[in-house]
Amino acid sequence: MNPKDVIIIQAQQLSGYPKNPPFHPCDDFPEYCLNQIGSEPNSVYQQVRDCFRLAELDSSRFGTPEWNPLGELINPGETVLLKPNLVKEDHPRDPNGWQYVLTHGSVIRAVADYVWLALQGKGKIIVADAPQTDSSFKEIEQVLGLGQLRDFYNSQDVDFEIVDLRSEEWTNKDGVIVERRKLAGDPLGYIAFDLGERSEFSGHAGADKYYGADYDTKEINYHHSGGRHEYLISGTAMHADVIFSLPKLKTHKKAGITVTLKNLVGINGDKNWLPHHTEGDPATGGDERPCLGRKGKTERSIVAFFRNLSLKAPLLGPRFHRIARKAGSQLFGDTGDVIRSGNWWGNDTVWRMCLDLNKIALYGRIDGFLKPPAQEHRRRHYALVDGIIAGEGSGPMDPDPVNTGILLFGLNPASVDAACAYIMGFDPEKIPIVKNAFHCSSLPIAEWGWKDISIISNTQEWNTFLPSIADKATFHFTPHYGWKDNIERNSMHNKPND
Repeated sequence: MNPKDVIIIQAQQLSGYPKNPPFHPCDDFPEYCLNQIGSEPNSVYQQVRDCFRLAELDSSRFGTPEWNPLGELINPGETVLLKPNLVKEDHPRDPNGWQYVLTHGSVIRAVADYVWLALQGKGKIIVADAPQTDSSFKEIEQVLGLGQLRDFYNSQDVDFEIVDLRSEEWTNKDGVIVERRKLAGDPLGYIAFDLGERSEFSGHAGADKYYGADYDTKEINYHHSGGRHEYLISGTAMHADVIFSLPKLKTHKKAGITVTLKNLVGINGDKNWLPHHTEGDPATGGDERPCLGRKGKTERSIVAFFRNLSLKAPLLGPRFHRIARKAGSQLFGDTGDVIRSGNWWGNDTVWRMCLDLNKIALYGRIDGFLKPPAQEHRRRHYALVDGIIAGEGSGPMDPDPVNTGILLFGLNPASVDAACAYIMGFDPEKIPIVKNAFHCSSLPIAEWGWKDISIISNTQEWNTFLPSIADKATFHFTPHYGWKDNIERNSMHNKPND
């Protein structure tokens, strides 16, 4: 399979996801190597299988017990990290909304089966992620049926683990951190990388103005100043031979879309090493919002005061912070209506961070150094995207559902994400995380252009080069409101109102 190719399988009938973990296939496929068949219909398993069939992996043996599609991509004895999107256990408006927020357990199961087939009983599968810090990993496991999946695999002598990569978990009330708990963290520890001049932040004017994932901005700016561009990466990810991303197809408030490239935020060990936006507005070298203005500056000063209070007075500070947030949303507007915190198409920060993480995933060594681009035997990064029920609008946490019935598969994260953006109805050229993934010079992610990508699909209108697919044949996702009218293929970059 060529890394410029992307497979898109669309369900002939929109039947959604199976409900009963561990999501056994309902057909006894010739190559199926485990010993349980489910009675519940499971079209997802069939679609995953069809992705590999349409990619013509091990095509000469398809339909026989010897068919081993991922055997061309994964070797016996290797460690494979399955990296789903496990961001949050619930949806703020819909009790079933987790189905279009999280990668579904049935997708994880089907891919894991074919990975184990490729490993030939000699190797390890690890499902791991670093969800949002105020998420419950235990509840994520429960809603996705991952515990049942682990128990089933263990009963079949499959070497299978589930790992929470975070070192800390928070309790968040009314948007304020009220409790912090230390976790066991990655059992293989964390590895610090400094990309220096090879970072996408090299030459960026945001030093001393970056904002990360926590109230303490000193830490994030220490790691991204003075020529340093440092990231703390999961040891589990760095010890893996293959990272197999299983992202959810969704819109995103800071990145435009969140698919494979954005999914690697989950291999980091400390989210406060990750720049999310640059404080200020474009006139002052920032991307916090389109125009800060007097009102915005006042708001930011008040917010900084209460964040600092929460850090210095952890008992009483969060209580006053919560009161201030409620009053502030009435005075300055709710985040669902007002652009702030880099939640718009002008965010020039988050794409750089995401592409840096992708560089480390491809070239990073367990000693904290990077392999030269010309060196062979780099870590491989594949992707299979769960778009069966996708998310549009206020992604990644509060999207609305889009029943597309599609899975996308490819060997290159940039190619897969460009295909995702286009099929969603967006212009890859207008989404920085996608556009710039094809222009990384020192540590390339893709050495071709997105217009060179070829789609192979069971939907006839999509069987062509990506730019040749007719607009009417694609979906038309609603972007996050901060990106609306700026990334759709029929839109122009118009500056949104503050």
